[in-house]
Amino acid sequence: MKIVIDPGHGGHDPGAVANGLKEKDLTLTIVKHIGRLLGEYEGAEVFYTRTDDRYLSLEERATIANKLKADLLISVHINAGGGTGFESYVYNGNVSAATVAYQNVIHAEIMKAIDGVKDRGKKRANYAVLRETKMPAILTENLFIDNANDVAKLKSEQFLLQVAHGHVQGIVKAFDLKKKANSTPSQPQQKVSDKKLYRVQVGAFANRENAERLVEELKKKGYPAIVV
Repeated sequence: MKIVIDPGHGGHDPGAVANGLKEKDLTLTIVKHIGRLLGEYEGAEVFYTRTDDRYLSLEERATIANKLKADLLISVHINAGGGTGFESYVYNGNVSAATVAYQNVIHAEIMKAIDGVKDRGKKRANYAVLRETKMPAILTENLFIDNANDVAKLKSEQFLLQVAHGHVQGIVKAFDLKKKANSTPSQPQQKVSDKKLYRVQVGAFANRENAERLVEELKKKGYPAIVV
């Protein structure tokens, strides 16, 4: 399985910007979580269109996936325009039955992972990354950067991990991927929408530099971490 994951926007193209957030940063965070989580499954080769803050044209993104002869491309985005919730897209032209089936499964699993978020439905559009790719391709719009309720979620590392988890579970279900024997579960154990949450505190410091140093160590090991 060759899976290409595409963080929307990047470089001089920040995407949607509001409430102190940039779409290009959120999409990259989600995609890195997706890649790390997919690494726990056998037979999944993960490729990225970008892993840092660089600009790529829509055609370049499609070309990367086509050259790799990928089995699936998922392009991750954050919405804007005053709405709320999650929606997914496939090309509005001729698409394979597999593309529609993958969208159905992946969309459903993301909605399970972000329970309580409005489901805006499975849609079709003439987006370049969907039109120009030669394999099944899905674009996800993960909440609205200009909606106060959505932003509260998008500012949560735990929620971004849940979004990633939903993408991964959809891919796993669509392609019947199996967990590696030596992998440890890293899925979110508690949904943001639940009433009760358990917070794990790693340390407390009088010096902020020490706190930030620990955060960097945790992030290198794959744990989402913030200084409070």
